[in-house]
Amino acid sequence: MLLAVVEIVLLLVVLGLLVTRLGAWSAARRAVAAPAHWTAAHVEVDGETRVLLRHWRPGADGSPVVLEDRVFATFPADDPAWEARFTEAMAGARFRCSYLDAEER
Repeated sequence: MLLAVVEIVLLLVVLGLLVTRLGAWSAARRAVAAPAHWTAAHVEVDGETRVLLRHWRPGADGSPVVLEDRVFATFPADDPAWEARFTEAMAGARFRCSYLDAEER
């Protein structure tokens, strides 16, 4: 009977150690920052459309953390050819972002 109690206590101690060690290991893995990515973005500021190359990574809570914004192209927001210029600039920005992502890997 005493031997069975000792075995159960030992088993519980070993299980407790495993759970705490695995918990610490997974917390350490979560603490490592997720890799940063480049993505195309755009804003309108003072009547001007700016196409951006945005460097970001997911934050601890999952929301994006912007590390850097680079202006790729600018043009007036009331430009008659706005849609064509915007489409072309965003396509160029997406291509550049894919290049920057590949360069970082």
